[in-house]
Amino acid sequence: MLVIFAVLSFTAKPPETLGLHAGRLAPCPATPNCVSSTATDPQHAIGSFALDRSVGAAREELRRAIAKLPRARLITEQDDYLHFEFRSLVFRFVDDVEFHLDEQAKRIHVRSASRVGHSDLGVNRRRVEMIRTQLPAAMRGPTRP
Repeated sequence: MLVIFAVLSFTAKPPETLGLHAGRLAPCPATPNCVSSTATDPQHAIGSFALDRSVGAAREELRRAIAKLPRARLITEQDDYLHFEFRSLVFRFVDDVEFHLDEQAKRIHVRSASRVGHSDLGVNRRRVEMIRTQLPAAMRGPTRP
């Protein structure tokens, strides 16, 4: 069984849905291993962050907050988008965490999803809430949509 987990973690490729599509993050799949601030169903929905400063300053605050968390790596940085990979400690599973800094809406949308498996036992939701606690109070936004 351990071998199967190891193979899954090292062979899982980044999903093609990463990034912004028509100015939006991809929706969560039907599985319970994803949360998104653009989701409307309670299983996947999570609060966005407030964009109360310039996009560049907010992007830097996100980078600083995530730098405090273990096993995170910045993969993509664009003016209005960040993508990080988080690896689990034991099996090295990858979760993709994306941020869309939406200047027009004054919101930072977030999506956190596991690459493999069905359930994440709440890991993605807890991670987003942990990131929220690391941000300045004015950026934290609502904890629920």
